[in-house]
Formats: sequence, C-alpha cells, structure tokens
Amino acid sequence: MKVTELPGDEDSGPTCRTYVFQNESHTLGNALKCIINRYEDVDFCGYTVPHPAENKMHFRIQSKETPALEILKRGFQDLEKVCEHTIDVFEKEVKEFNKM
Repeated sequence: MKVTELPGDEDSGPTCRTYVFQNESHTLGNALKCIINRYEDVDFCGYTVPHPAENKMHFRIQSKETPALEILKRGFQDLEKVCEHTIDVFEKEVKEFNKM
C-alpha cells in the first residue's frame, strides 16, 4: 500500500494531515475512520474517494495535540487487532458448527 501526504498540508502543523492511499477505497476508509473517531484526542477524522475512476482514497485526521501520523499508526494497529479477533471468533464458531 502506497501512502503519501496531500500537498499543502505542511502549513497546518503535524496534528492536521490528509493522507492519500493508492489502491484503497471505502473498505479500508470506513473501517479505519470508525476506529480513529473513537480516540479522545481526535477532533476530526474522515475520508473521501475523490472519483470512482480514481483508485485512491483521501484520509483526513485532525487532533488536539497528538501528531496525525501517530494517530494513523495507532488506528492501523487497533484495526489489525479487531480483524484478528474477528478471525479467531469466526474460526471458533466454524469448529463448533462442524461438531454438530
């Protein structure tokens, strides 16, 4: 996954950034937004897919004091934990179902 910052964000300080994700869309954007919006130090978090023909997503984070990049990294770590838990629960339930 290739991630860059949107040009022009340098003037807004490290707590406000828009990241551009190549080859990503609503699947990652919505899941990551739902995780990050729960953080107390986040003022705003949202994403857009500029155009359906463009295979990229813009992801915006604005926080009180924490650098946006740190919040993004924490969001990915927490999303990974949620995915691992979901897989564990699913596999457990499949085993239980197959015992019947």
